[in-house]
Amino acid sequence: MNFDIDVRDVNIFPCHARVKEEQLMIIIDGQQSEYAANHFENLEELLDKVTQDEHFQDRIITDVRLNDEIFSEIYPHQAEDIERDELQKVEIVSVSKLEMGRQIVKEMTKVVSLMSQGARQIADLFRQAEDLEALATYQDLLEVARDFLNMVGSLQEELGLSGSKDMDEVLASFSSLLTEMIEVQENEDWVLLADLLEYEFLPVVEKWLPIIHDVDKSLQ
Repeated sequence: MNFDIDVRDVNIFPCHARVKEEQLMIIIDGQQSEYAANHFENLEELLDKVTQDEHFQDRIITDVRLNDEIFSEIYPHQAEDIERDELQKVEIVSVSKLEMGRQIVKEMTKVVSLMSQGARQIADLFRQAEDLEALATYQDLLEVARDFLNMVGSLQEELGLSGSKDMDEVLASFSSLLTEMIEVQENEDWVLLADLLEYEFLPVVEKWLPIIHDVDKSLQ
C-alpha cells in the first residue's frame, strides 16, 4: 500500500512517519464539509455518519462520487471494504424529497404513454402473426412495466407518500395482470396474450393517469 508522506508531517523526535490524514475532502451538494477525516475507518462509516446530518432530513442521495468516479455498490456493503486510506475525495449529491417526487411523477407520465403505445403495437403484431417482432417488443414492454412499478414503490416508500385507495387497487390489478401475461407467454398463447394486452392491460394502464395527476397536485 502506498502512502503520500509529507515531510512536514514527519516527526524525527522520536523518528516516525505519520500519514497526513487530513487530505480527505468531503463535499456535500457542492459545499466542502468540515467533517474530520480521522472519524471514519471506511467509506460506509463515512456515508452513515454524514447522512445522519440534519441537512439530509428531507433529502435523498442521488449520487456518490469516490475520487472523482461514480460509486455504486456491486455487492451489499461494498463501501465497508473501501478503507480510509483509499479515500482522497468523496462527493455526495442529493435532492429534496419534493423535487425527487416531481421528477418521478414526470417520468411516470411518459412511461404510461410508452406502455399504451407498446401494448397496442404488440397486440397488432401478434394478430398479424409477426410473433418474433411482437415478442421482442413485448420483452421491452415488460421491462418498462417493471421500471414503472419501481417508481411507484419509490413514491410510497422512499418519499413517504402513502398510496390512496385508488392507487392501491390499480397497483394490485397491474401487478396481477403482469403475472398473468407472463404465464400466458410461457404457454405461447399469442392470441390470448394479444387480447390481454388490448382489453385488460391498456385499460389498467390508462387508470394510472388520474392517479399520477393527483400525486402531482399533492407535490405542488
